[in-house]
Amino acid sequence: MNLLLITLTDPVTETSAWNLTSGEDLLWVVVMMFITIGSGLLLVITLYLAYILRKALAPDSVGIVKPVDTRPFWQRLMGLSPLSQEKDLVMDHAYDGIAELDNPTPNWFMALFYGTIAFGLIYWLIFHTFRTGSIMEQEYSKEVAIAEKERAAYIKLVAGKINENSATLLTDKKGVEAGKVLFNQYCTACHGQNAEGKVGPNLTDEYWLHGGTIKAVFHTVTEGVPEKGMLSWKKQLNPLQIQQVSSYVLSLQGIKPAGAKEPQGDKMTPTATPAPKVAIR
Repeated sequence: MNLLLITLTDPVTETSAWNLTSGEDLLWVVVMMFITIGSGLLLVITLYLAYILRKALAPDSVGIVKPVDTRPFWQRLMGLSPLSQEKDLVMDHAYDGIAELDNPTPNWFMALFYGTIAFGLIYWLIFHTFRTGSIMEQEYSKEVAIAEKERAAYIKLVAGKINENSATLLTDKKGVEAGKVLFNQYCTACHGQNAEGKVGPNLTDEYWLHGGTIKAVFHTVTEGVPEKGMLSWKKQLNPLQIQQVSSYVLSLQGIKPAGAKEPQGDKMTPTATPAPKVAIR
């Protein structure tokens, strides 16, 4: 009843680690250890009794010379018998013409079986009783923390050097393609699949509301235009990514997609070094 009340009224207690200084938790640990050890002893005793019973029911072997075991050492060690010795393993009784071989489970299999029991007991003690090991959730948290540190270091080393004043128009195809991926992921909801304009303005004509240079577009993407509903993307995208998506936007100048929104803002002179054109689909 106490355990049921704890489960229903205190979910934090249910998911917390066991406190071995608590008498109740310690009692449960001792009980489970006794159950595990008792189960193992019961299995050993059962196997021993079966061995004694088998010896008692076996025919009298007094005066019978035991054949020499000619098997190689590794076969004796592993408890294996070659097919050539199968006739020597046939037991005296048969059922409906079916003979039984005196061929017990190989030693290697029994060693593996008992090894898994020992491994399970050790695993349970380390990861679920004393909690000295890291379970998958803890390992995941550690790996995420490491990845975040590496990402921060990367941004500081590479992207951190890029800002509104140092942003340059990318002319390499790889950089513009990366910007296309970002645009399709974040910008199409407002600007359209082909940047033809929806809620946001058309980005393919020569008219701009907040400037059409790489630095102006970089600033607009970074800070957003809150009064017109455009979010600031500096928390979702690092400076390198903002430079890439800005360069991709400028590469769309003059493509004239179907259903393009009417021009808005001031007409800008095309950039002297246009970015390479990238297929919009």
